[in-house]
Amino acid sequence: IIDKYSRAKMALENGVDLVLELPVCYATASAEYFGFGAVSLLDKLGIVDDLCFGSELGDLTPLAKIADILSKKPKKLEFLIRKFISEGNSFPVAREKAFREYLDSVDNHNIDNLNLDDPNSTVSNTMDTDYLSAALSKPNNILGIEYIKALITIASSINPRSIKRELAGYHDKELSSSDEKASICGSNNSSSVISSATAIREIIENSTSLKDLYPISNSVPQDVFELLSSEYRKTHPITIEDFGSLIKYKLMSESKETMFAYVDISEDFADRIGNVSDTHMSIKELANNLKTKNLTMTRVNRALIHSLLNIRKDNFDEYNKQGYTQYARVLGVKKESSQLLRKITEGGRIPVITKVSDARKELSPLAMNMLSEDIFAAHLYNQAVYEKYGVYLANEYKRGIVIL
Repeated sequence: IIDKYSRAKMALENGVDLVLELPVCYATASAEYFGFGAVSLLDKLGIVDDLCFGSELGDLTPLAKIADILSKKPKKLEFLIRKFISEGNSFPVAREKAFREYLDSVDNHNIDNLNLDDPNSTVSNTMDTDYLSAALSKPNNILGIEYIKALITIASSINPRSIKRELAGYHDKELSSSDEKASICGSNNSSSVISSATAIREIIENSTSLKDLYPISNSVPQDVFELLSSEYRKTHPITIEDFGSLIKYKLMSESKETMFAYVDISEDFADRIGNVSDTHMSIKELANNLKTKNLTMTRVNRALIHSLLNIRKDNFDEYNKQGYTQYARVLGVKKESSQLLRKITEGGRIPVITKVSDARKELSPLAMNMLSEDIFAAHLYNQAVYEKYGVYLANEYKRGIVIL
């Protein structure tokens, strides 16, 4: 929708002290690897005590129990997931069904061994199978579970903290109203409402004039709305459709064998791509043609992006083997919080990058390869902005970090 430096500025203006970039290979990955990329980065900083995330449940205990089970990768559960996928289910649906059947078949629901001190917990130590498995059907629960699973897997000392998502669901496409806000908060004093990011993006993407943006003014902080308004139809919005010609060129120029090399593209999916010969369609239409019962739209879009950005399985596997995120790339920092950078640089277990032009001196060849993917993605984005709006954005070697 809008470039990463503008988003970093928005964050700094609204209480954030330091903004780091999640490498593009993890930012565009599945929930599992998004979680591993983010958690590994935070863990290596050496200064993080707590990881807070929103969830539909807002209750850490069941999320942690699910994460604990998934982190152990029980053979029976893995078998059940494969079984339900083979029956035509998408991975999220297959895992939810498999988890339910797995819990019904074993007597290990007790969570005493997790030693979780969550004062907000509303469930007993022995939890209902339906309650647990249903948690895997909600997107924020899923991501929270993946964060906790990553913390368990890498033996991190960071404490997970879950905040209940109120009002709007993750996929809600309608903005929430002030009346709904009042019913949750018991007051009409606040002019802000809680809307989903999906609904806000829908307004931004589908607006044809600055006037059309106004409905989101109560759903975002005032300075965010001002920045969105000032740059509207100048540098944003940018959507996947703005990369349509490049994506279709990429698909036409690749063979099945070379497509299979990219993350999230299976052999069957590579075959489907090869069979879609009609290029006179939008990316949304193309994705709809590629989607199947067991291939979600999200998975299809990830695959298309990975092929465009040359995010290959062999590189991705090596990143994961070597500890996931390989550096801490700073996008923005508050002046009064600059001591955070000093603490990370002195006490962290990860190179800190503030100037891309100096990165080669600090990074291993593997880490430099990861950063090169970020640079390529950023320059491709900048080109899309130029093609659409005629505005030149500074390249990654010239762009400095945002300091407020």
